[in-house]
Amino acid sequence: MSDLDEIRRKRMAELERQQAMNADQNQQQAQQHMQQQQMQQEMEAQKKQILIQILTPEARNRLSNLKLTKPEFVQQIELQLIQSAQAGSLRGKVTDEQLKVLLKNVSGQKRDINITRK
Repeated sequence: MSDLDEIRRKRMAELERQQAMNADQNQQQAQQHMQQQQMQQEMEAQKKQILIQILTPEARNRLSNLKLTKPEFVQQIELQLIQSAQAGSLRGKVTDEQLKVLLKNVSGQKRDINITRK
């Protein structure tokens, strides 16, 4: 029975090594995930600071309300505003009325799809 005990011992050692390797991989993945989350939070904070600088409080309020219903659309608008500010094409803060015009222009670019049944 010593052969059977030897096989069990080898198998047990192999399983322990695999488990240790899996634990290391899981720990590395968790660290990478935390780093990605931290970088994303920092980028969001920077974006928020820039928007505070280039938007009036009313315009920021309008964007935050719109973000609840159309987050992808607002993200596109925010990116466009930040790029305009970095390019220097904005003079002063963007007001609520200017933001409304921008929203109409961007939303007007989308195609309306109508389906009619006969």
